[in-house]
Amino acid sequence: MPSTDGVATTSRSTFRRECAVSTSIGAPPERVWELLTDGPGFPRWNSTVTGIEGEIAPGARLALSVPVSDRTFRVTVTEFDPPRRMVWADGRAPMFRGVRVYTLEPEGPGTRFTMAETFTGLMVPLVARSLPDFAPVFERYAADLRAAAEAG
Repeated sequence: MPSTDGVATTSRSTFRRECAVSTSIGAPPERVWELLTDGPGFPRWNSTVTGIEGEIAPGARLALSVPVSDRTFRVTVTEFDPPRRMVWADGRAPMFRGVRVYTLEPEGPGTRFTMAETFTGLMVPLVARSLPDFAPVFERYAADLRAAAEAG
């Protein structure tokens, strides 16, 4: 469900919530991938993340800190295909599962970056009102990534 350039889209149903953003970046996929897999460097370029503990690698468990919550989010890197695709996941189906997919596609000399996060499960209707509006956060994330990658 990728959006127009840099504008996030959302979709909702009873047991599913999804937010996605897609943008063109004037840098090759390898440069974008380098930023996305440098956990300690994330806070330098990404205003939506205050810290990542753990190495961003296949099967790794990460602890993410974000400025909009006191909670530490713990995710596992479940797919890792440099420099094309990476998936982070948390939770357990069928109760509540969150999956974030990063996709990088060559686009001329640059990259088409897409990030989509989907929450599914029986608990979605119970927690839906407590979930924030991810669209502004996703738009900021994509803009920060584009700026950092294009700056070299």
